[in-house]
Amino acid sequence: MPDDHGGAGVVHIVAPFGRDADSIATVLRSAGLGTQTAPQLTALAAAIDEHAGAVLVTEEAVAGGTEALLAALSTQPAWSDLPFILLRSPRAHRRSPTDGLLPRSLNVVELDRPLGSISLLSAVQGALRARQKQYLVRDQMQALADSRVALVRSESELRLIADAMPVLIAFIDRSLHYRFANKAYEAWFERPVGEVIGQHVSAVIGADAWEQRMPAMNRALAGHETVFETTWPHRDGRRRDVEVRYSPRLLADGSADGFHVFVTDITVSKLALEDSRQHAQELEVMVAERTRELEAQMAAREASESALRQAQKMEAIGQLTGGIAHDFNNMLTGILSALDIVRMRLEMGRTDDLHRFLDTATASSQRAAGLTQRLLAFARRQSLDAKPLELNALVGSVLHLLRTTLGETVRLDTRIAPTPLHATLDANQFESALLNLAINARDAMPHGGALVLRTSAVHMGQGEHASIPAGHYAVVAVSDTGTGMPPEVVERAFEPFFTTKPIGKGTGLGMSMVYGFMQQSGGHIAIDSAPGQGTTVSLYIPLAQAPAAPAEPAAAAVVSLGAGQSILVVEDDEQVRMLVTVVLEDLGYQVEVVGDADAAIPLLASPRVIDLLITDVGLPGLNGRQLAEIARQSRPVLPILFMTGYAEKAQERSAFLEPGMAMIAKPFLLDEFSAAVRKALADGHEACVA
Repeated sequence: MPDDHGGAGVVHIVAPFGRDADSIATVLRSAGLGTQTAPQLTALAAAIDEHAGAVLVTEEAVAGGTEALLAALSTQPAWSDLPFILLRSPRAHRRSPTDGLLPRSLNVVELDRPLGSISLLSAVQGALRARQKQYLVRDQMQALADSRVALVRSESELRLIADAMPVLIAFIDRSLHYRFANKAYEAWFERPVGEVIGQHVSAVIGADAWEQRMPAMNRALAGHETVFETTWPHRDGRRRDVEVRYSPRLLADGSADGFHVFVTDITVSKLALEDSRQHAQELEVMVAERTRELEAQMAAREASESALRQAQKMEAIGQLTGGIAHDFNNMLTGILSALDIVRMRLEMGRTDDLHRFLDTATASSQRAAGLTQRLLAFARRQSLDAKPLELNALVGSVLHLLRTTLGETVRLDTRIAPTPLHATLDANQFESALLNLAINARDAMPHGGALVLRTSAVHMGQGEHASIPAGHYAVVAVSDTGTGMPPEVVERAFEPFFTTKPIGKGTGLGMSMVYGFMQQSGGHIAIDSAPGQGTTVSLYIPLAQAPAAPAEPAAAAVVSLGAGQSILVVEDDEQVRMLVTVVLEDLGYQVEVVGDADAAIPLLASPRVIDLLITDVGLPGLNGRQLAEIARQSRPVLPILFMTGYAEKAQERSAFLEPGMAMIAKPFLLDEFSAAVRKALADGHEACVA
């Protein structure tokens, strides 16, 4: 009978003489092992399954009938090699060496009787450990198979997305050969995609088009984004106007190993624009004609504008990129215009009120830096800036922005929890999540309605919610009175690129960004919605202890001056190199500046005094971290300050930095940079004294 004890698998026992089976089972059960006995090998063959850990048989049990056992073992998977322990008879009663023993093809360990219980138990436990390793191999093989399936599925989904777009999408390497092309190439060139991959550009688009576009391709290979419009007639001669975009794919060293191609058919837009201009000219000439003719021309113009608007809806990808460019251009306008005014006034000898324009340039720069960090966060190239905060206050701080976003047709109702709700979050990302949810709610209420924003504290019991673990949470819920969603839409709401909005009205990334933010923050998100009954999206955020109040307000930032210390700066960007040099010299330091690690190594190996090494992380050739390791070989206590354009994740930074090393993220302000230099020098001095 089977026994319920055991952990690594059941031990099957076949010992037909006397009470041998019961005695062996008693020994194994005393050690917590599960057992199952069988009267002969035929019964054993029928009982063997995936839970079998080992088989213990006596020599008397294997006198015959191994055919059924071998047949049962042959059906087991390839990873399975079931261990057998054979208890041989005493030497005085032993048969011939080959008489009645198990086949040598099996995984057999033979033991002589009489055998003590300790030796027996040790042999069985060894066999179970070997069996457990087989289970581990099985699980690893299954995990590898699952990973391969997931990779194939991911690549297939990417190909489906690219093939579904009415745009030519391709990647061309430095030798100007196609390495990727989407389904649209078949319709444009009337040849299978497989015949495009690996072909030279000239063989696909034709020699004349290739020569015409070579300057733009060379510019893309030099690392510059290139966009232009041109004509590309159909094979039957029909007119076709296109917008061509070459986007270089940059390596870590800043060079391009090729470029992506995006070609959009803008014929409809061009024709509509030309028609609009033509009708406008005709209207100017015919302004004195009869009212009926004027109305007819106006109707034609409205039809043209409608066609133009319809064509613009097909440029969703370009509009998304244009939105980001618009924000950056606004910020750059604030920077460049303010600096031009400062330069103009300095040339005029006027120095009054310059701080106002410098403050404007600084504020625009900080906004641009903030937008860059958010883009890097979306690309998962920076960690969340999680800090202790109080959710009620944070929600209150974004109410004005929400009211502006929702417009006059949507009424905003807030219901704030009566007690403080403390959590650890990235405030900027949380505000973006709330804004995303509010925009979705607004779009679900095209004729107006009410949006309720509430905060509360809840305790989630074990098993109370399928996707939310037990614990104490702060809940921020956004409810609307809009159209609601059917269950099949709710199930896909968090899928990237899934959207129910019309083309040009949404990218399908908003809800997936909120979901990813909550996952990174240790929280959870739930949707409650039904058609015609509105939608409630709830953010479950783990509650945290209230932070201790600061003992005193933080001191104002000051610029720290040096005392003639010698600093070696390694920076490959010429402009950054110049600005850092000027800053350090103005702060009172002696500065030596080089452009790469090769130029810095001889200086570090020389006997000259170097009090601090400041290096960019991303350098051509050897990177900044490798240069630091070389410097520490000859200068073990040299303080090192890294500059980087990426804000590294906390866990990565702790592994990246060693004692005496620090890091500052670009862009940085003068006071931040001077403080970082001063602290690095001070830490280095303490290390030398110690």
